[in-house]
Amino acid sequence: MNIKDLTKNDITDCARLLIKSYNQPPWRYNWEQEKAEKYLLEYADTKQFVGFTVWEGQEMTGALFAHTKTWWTADQLYIDELFISSEKQRSGYGKALLEHTEKWGKENGFPTIFLMTNKFMPSFKFYNKNDFSHAEHFIFMFKQV
Repeated sequence: MNIKDLTKNDITDCARLLIKSYNQPPWRYNWEQEKAEKYLLEYADTKQFVGFTVWEGQEMTGALFAHTKTWWTADQLYIDELFISSEKQRSGYGKALLEHTEKWGKENGFPTIFLMTNKFMPSFKFYNKNDFSHAEHFIFMFKQV
């Protein structure tokens, strides 16, 4: 297992992996390559982007997309996307990406990592198992227009 910094050259492969990960149960999304690349480039094109990929030999098996944010108490790191190839899930790749991201955060002055996930999906248990806390005082809101 090898973890590398994510670059724009990785976007096509990351999009393929996102599709492979999310277009099946339990998510059952319907990503297409062009839309997935556009989505991931929206993260990678920002000045505050931080990203990592995990590899098994020559095969990309996972990716993490994040961004930094200035806050009055301390700067923050937000994980936007983390996905692992379906056949490599539950094999330590996601945990390795999180640990690498935590190390990067500590080394670069980001003492807190935030993320959003669905509490009814397996990812919620995964993040809890990896010492993320559920913040009861935060509410995710939206409005259909």
